[in-house]
Amino acid sequence: MTPARTDPRRVTALVVGIEEYAAGEGWRLPGPADDAVRFHAWLRGRGVPEANILLHLAPTGGHRPALPYRPADQSTLHRTLTDELPALDGDVLWVWWGGHGVLDQDERIRLYYADATGQGRRNLDLESACRLLASDAVAGFARQTWVVDACQTFDERHGFPRSLDTERLGAGARTTGHEQVLLLAASRGERAANDPVLRGGVFSRLVQDELDRSAATVDPDPERLFTAVRERVEREIWASGRSAQLPTLIVRRPGHERTLGPPAGRRQGPGALTALTRVAEALLAYPFTHSSDERQSLVLLLDPRLTARMRRNPAPRPDLVAIVSAHGRAADALWTLYEAVTSLDDDPDRAAELAAAITALASG
Repeated sequence: MTPARTDPRRVTALVVGIEEYAAGEGWRLPGPADDAVRFHAWLRGRGVPEANILLHLAPTGGHRPALPYRPADQSTLHRTLTDELPALDGDVLWVWWGGHGVLDQDERIRLYYADATGQGRRNLDLESACRLLASDAVAGFARQTWVVDACQTFDERHGFPRSLDTERLGAGARTTGHEQVLLLAASRGERAANDPVLRGGVFSRLVQDELDRSAATVDPDPERLFTAVRERVEREIWASGRSAQLPTLIVRRPGHERTLGPPAGRRQGPGALTALTRVAEALLAYPFTHSSDERQSLVLLLDPRLTARMRRNPAPRPDLVAIVSAHGRAADALWTLYEAVTSLDDDPDRAAELAAAITALASG
């Protein structure tokens, strides 16, 4: 168990919140910058010096914070991770990251930088960053806690024309001097929910709530923190139908690694929401659904009695969730949606997954 008290002057934090991406409006994600600013305030309230907080933001235009911050593009964050952090000394390192992410085909979590585009999806390989900071390239920071509020959806289901760019950070030799605990918002293949009204990630909000409730230390026990957050996800988030995500904990000590994720075979969260999410994911695999104009062409092929009061969204995922939700679980309506989609793109593999997803939703 970590000590109850830590000198806040010996704490450093890399805090990242990305809302705006070079890819454009369809990637906008309201809230991660606000979450990062709240975590910054928590650190300052626990006595961490301003100079010890490396704040990188890409906020939306109308929500720029008053405090100074650095950009969250690839080159800037690369310098912070590879040059600045290894040169610092301290006992505890916090890494807070909120924004878009995916799980690549090698089962590695990728976190998008702010200058990511659809053609050049610049991203951080989370595993490579962890290995760098756990190697002898970093002399200090024996205790490292990561909070990552990002999706782990399968990259190939997003329908991008090109595979992910790869940037794996170089690491030093393995050591026995670092402990890393990763608190991840979701499990393999899952979406991490964001609340655009409250402007924040659902997971980030719960982590921040529990941090505020923790004893007056800047280094609370991360496993206890995770347990409290996960219990609230199951009790509050699943019950309300807001998300089916199941947070994951990874604990790494020299010679030891433990992961607390979903139990084998367990159906996570509310079944109807899981099935609805699968249909939305299947729709996202169609390249045309990433264009607002082409989604509108799809909507015009659907029953106006179902779509007339539908709340639209400029971002692809919430817009597609709204489209699917408008059809409820009525088989006839859902298969009309299937016929409309496949009339615009007749790819057989995408059609097979969409058919399977609709069957699961209609029969659930």
